[in-house]
Amino acid sequence: MKHIVVIGVDGLSPDGIMKAKTPNLDDLVKQGAHSFKAQAVMPSSSSPNWASMIMGASPKEHEITSNDWERTDIRNKAYCEGKEGETFPTIFKVIRSNKSEADIACFYDWDGFGRLVEPGVPTLIADARGEDRTAREAATYIKANKPFFTFVHLDHVDHAGHDFGHGTANYYSSVEKADRLIGEILTSLKQANIYNQTLILVTADHGGKGKGHGGDTPEERDIPWIIAGPGVKKGYRIQEFINTYDTAATLAYVLGYVPPACWIGKPVKAAFE
Repeated sequence: MKHIVVIGVDGLSPDGIMKAKTPNLDDLVKQGAHSFKAQAVMPSSSSPNWASMIMGASPKEHEITSNDWERTDIRNKAYCEGKEGETFPTIFKVIRSNKSEADIACFYDWDGFGRLVEPGVPTLIADARGEDRTAREAATYIKANKPFFTFVHLDHVDHAGHDFGHGTANYYSSVEKADRLIGEILTSLKQANIYNQTLILVTADHGGKGKGHGGDTPEERDIPWIIAGPGVKKGYRIQEFINTYDTAATLAYVLGYVPPACWIGKPVKAAFE
């Protein structure tokens, strides 16, 4: 695999994709494999789920159980034979350990995301502050550098859920904007002439119910999981159970890397030819 792009949309529910106008996501579904029944971990809030997604483990293992978590909470703790104060190992660290020269880029739109990633591991990690700038900076970097691994976090759909409610016109409008921004990132891959060499994965940390999330309802826990690119089945609906911590395990699998022994995630092998 020459390139990987993961796009995580905070608060994006399967309902949002099915009811909003999302031509770019619809194309990825047709080009690849998907599940609209992938599951967030509990609690269905942001930090535990972004952590689980990139750390290949649940809150039971990585101990990030709420948005109140800070790095100072683990200054006297060690995980997976690491040093005290180091987070549970992420896919960023796994890639760096296996491919020291890799260009690894991370662009995020929620301040809290950055604290989950090991300092000094990505080539570039940027808090772009706003969904438009986040997508634009990611697209610009992709065109200029053709990075090996890019992670993009968009936050505005979650804002719409909190401000207006999931399932409202404003919520669906925010999903449509997310689709447009995803389109900009996909266009940058084409402009860099690496689209056909790139594995693309789009998912979310949680859904929502009313103006909130965190509970154990399908509306809050069901998330989309869409993957397309070299070696992926086309137009395939994944029947197997997917948890968000399987995302990191799947990325390690396609790269041929041995995941950390402390990861509990399993690669979603059914998505591939």
